[in-house]
Amino acid sequence: MGCCGDFGDMSGLGREWRECKLDDLGSVGRGKSRHRPRNDTSLYGGKYPFVQTGDVKEAEFRLTKYSQTYNEKGLAQSKLWEPGTLCITIAANIADTAILGIPACFPDSVVGFVADQNKADVRFIKYSIDTLKLEMQGASRGTTQDNLSVDKLITFNFRVPPLPIQHRIADILSAYDDLIENNQRRIQILENMARSLYREWFVEFRFPGHENVKFVDSPLGKIPEGWEIGPMESVCDRITDGAHHSPKTQELGYPMASVKDMHDWGINIESCRKISEEDFKELERNDSTMRKNDVLIAKDGSYLKHCFVVEEDMQVALLSSIAILRPNHRFKPHLLAIMLRDPDVKLRMKGYVSGAALPRIILKEFRHFNILMPPINLQEHWSRLCEPMLEMCWRLIAKNQNLRRTRDLLLPRLLSGQLDVSTLPEETIP
Repeated sequence: MGCCGDFGDMSGLGREWRECKLDDLGSVGRGKSRHRPRNDTSLYGGKYPFVQTGDVKEAEFRLTKYSQTYNEKGLAQSKLWEPGTLCITIAANIADTAILGIPACFPDSVVGFVADQNKADVRFIKYSIDTLKLEMQGASRGTTQDNLSVDKLITFNFRVPPLPIQHRIADILSAYDDLIENNQRRIQILENMARSLYREWFVEFRFPGHENVKFVDSPLGKIPEGWEIGPMESVCDRITDGAHHSPKTQELGYPMASVKDMHDWGINIESCRKISEEDFKELERNDSTMRKNDVLIAKDGSYLKHCFVVEEDMQVALLSSIAILRPNHRFKPHLLAIMLRDPDVKLRMKGYVSGAALPRIILKEFRHFNILMPPINLQEHWSRLCEPMLEMCWRLIAKNQNLRRTRDLLLPRLLSGQLDVSTLPEETIP
């Protein structure tokens, strides 16, 4: 065992840190999904959240959202873990972590850690794994698929201070994550308001003055008189994708983004690989870079999973997995982005997608995809109401980026004991 003794009586902040294994600090066990085939539809659609590796990755800190649920039959072949359980992914995306905020089941690609309250603060253990993530990923390299077994997981050493210090460190770091989560909730509310108004006006057709408007037949069903149906190319000056060749990676240089670097509101610059200035300039000449008010969409993989407006000019090159739409004067960029994210529009898009293993939008055909074109004065009215909400979302995203940056600067210094938390002022907590 990596450490011994009871941490509960260690009230003094001066005690030295110890090296422990994960199973010294609590119970460790794999999730359960015994039934085969795993995708048997008779297991799903009930009231019990079923968390998968992608949900853990998306959660960042506290996990409350999930993509599937088990019914009673599904629960019977699994296990319901309690809130406060630390989820650790050991397949696909290795060593991503999140703390359950709800009771949930998960498969054997996720490990559950339940902290011994007398020895460990689960938040401290989560942050410790974050610092060990690259090391864990290296240990999981396989010939066919990366996998971090439980046996490997419990071989890693955790430097653990007395419990009061763990609580203090976790309080400092989790304060940043709590602010990030609060901002994420505000972003979701604002985005939902903009989407709701979009559907109210442009799907349900309850826009200002709709009572006096006649409806006429169209290829997309009944639409208000005076509105048009037209191909995507009629509202965009340019429909293209990024570079079809991948320049050599540099240690320093200009960012080059692929679909994996996209999120709901933009590009994660820090995850982009770097290319030389010469290669960037060539891609810029070939229009494989993004401009302000372009609409970027995820073209390959989970098509349209991400779709957003570029808020400012940025020197970022794009690979071909990202499509670039450059709206003209006939369509407002933010309205176009929200329209493309609408479930009904995404459903119609299936006819413009090829590939089963890796679905991708066929741009040649996407140019002819029909969309509803409301009068520009109504688009502008919607923009005046909704763009301030979307701009607030961008400000909150920028705040979250700064919070993450500060947290990540503190993380290794706190987890190594380099910063003495007993001497840190209260202002350290944001």
